[in-house]
Amino acid sequence: VQLQASGGGAVQAGVSLRLSCAASGGTFSMYAVAWFRQAPGKEREFVAAISRSGGSNTYYVDSVKGRFTISRDNAKNTASLQMNSLKPDDTAVYYCACARMANPYSVYTTRPAYDFWGQGTQVTVSS
Repeated sequence: VQLQASGGGAVQAGVSLRLSCAASGGTFSMYAVAWFRQAPGKEREFVAAISRSGGSNTYYVDSVKGRFTISRDNAKNTASLQMNSLKPDDTAVYYCACARMANPYSVYTTRPAYDFWGQGTQVTVSS
């Protein structure tokens, strides 16, 4: 599976951005999808994940709960991360990733569980 992330940019605190992840080369509906981020000098961290079946089968790191929403469209082979009320601490390179899952309702939250990664898109939030 090949993943292409897009939608990053440089914004002021408080505004919104929507990241997109386009998948190709595989059966997208067989994969859970996650977003990770990596700030300068820090480890890559989990942000959000959505199960194969999508809908409410999602999981978020505490720092983005209530502000970020992950979604997917299996018919279009895409996933998105809607980011509202952005903060300077959200500044990072954001990566989409996917993992083949037998269970349509489960997700992984750890980096090693994800087999396929996009190239990353930069999000910079200024105060």
